[in-house]
Amino acid sequence: MLEVRNLHARIGDKEILKGINLTIKDGETHAIMGPNGSGKSTLSSVLVGNPLYEVTEGTATFNGKNLLDMAPEDRAHEGLFLSFQYPVEIPGVSMTNFMRAAINEKRKSEGKEPLNAAEFLKLVREKRKIVELDSKLTSRPVNEGFSGGEKKRNEIFQMAMLEPTLRILDETDSGLDVDALRIVAEGVNKLKTPQTSTIVITHYDRLLDLIKPDIVHVLYKGKIVKTAGPELAKIIEEKGYDWIKAEIDG
Repeated sequence: MLEVRNLHARIGDKEILKGINLTIKDGETHAIMGPNGSGKSTLSSVLVGNPLYEVTEGTATFNGKNLLDMAPEDRAHEGLFLSFQYPVEIPGVSMTNFMRAAINEKRKSEGKEPLNAAEFLKLVREKRKIVELDSKLTSRPVNEGFSGGEKKRNEIFQMAMLEPTLRILDETDSGLDVDALRIVAEGVNKLKTPQTSTIVITHYDRLLDLIKPDIVHVLYKGKIVKTAGPELAKIIEEKGYDWIKAEIDG
């Protein structure tokens, strides 16, 4: 599904990614961990096409297509989705109008007719149940006045509506209490299929107890320096990153 080779990226004069190699197959869940400033969020931003970052070297293909040549909206239409660490508020734009526009733009890119109002509202009711999202929130402006947990649930609701094939969760567990974390993780798990893959970016093992990864990577100083099974997350939880830093830095 996703093939990243020797990916380098910078913001301004600062190089952040220094040769990322990553392969994700259909149906796999990968966790990316690492200390602050290692490049985790930069990687997610580069994959979805954030214009603040410049790719200086390397390749990224998504389902056989050159990802780096696509506009951000085309990447989304192809099936890429990013759940933000800090979801933004969009005053004056209702969740209903926002999601209907997003859904119909995706359908247009697929050569499908737009959903009518009745079809759209039926879809909203169905998907809202997945993350236990209050019906009142869907009629309010996007994320305006939402709690941290409600914003994260809203991100997973949007994911459920858009049905992406590669879901990138950028520190979705940040700021969540135990109940909100459980609801968000259950939503992600319910949406998993053999054709969908997930990248979970996190500092903590607690999310990975709920969203089980097949493979865990450690990103440090702009490179993936260690890859193993789920047991690696447990070791990091117990020992931190100092032992990895010692191995790499000598």
